[in-house]
Amino acid sequence: MFAVQVTRQARGAVFALRGELDFDSVVQLHEAGDDEVARGAGEGPVVVDCAGLAFCDSSGIGALLRLFHQLAAQDRALRLAAVPTSVARLFSITGLDRVFSVYTDAEQALAAGTGGHDRMAADTNGTAQPMERRNT
Repeated sequence: MFAVQVTRQARGAVFALRGELDFDSVVQLHEAGDDEVARGAGEGPVVVDCAGLAFCDSSGIGALLRLFHQLAAQDRALRLAAVPTSVARLFSITGLDRVFSVYTDAEQALAAGTGGHDRMAADTNGTAQPMERRNT
């Protein structure tokens, strides 16, 4: 069973993921992301706390990338926290470890500030382009 628990703070929003993020459950992350994007720009970063994430497939990766681009359009950052080893390996294999900013925990990710894109920015055609790497 999969769940997304959303907590909003003054510094941003935290999406705590629990369970398996896959084709059958990805709609829950889409809905949480759409709700957050509808809140508008200037609300700080969104931190996806992966401490309770047991599994992530390509549908889950697609949902994270979708949220990344939605937030980037509002000059907001998507940050990942407490990524399990199995999911971190998937990010490494796919090159997403160079896209997403990853932090030890949600508190560290929130403390990183409220700036916009952490790793990538959209060019004029809307495609992502690498940005300077940050120490996390």
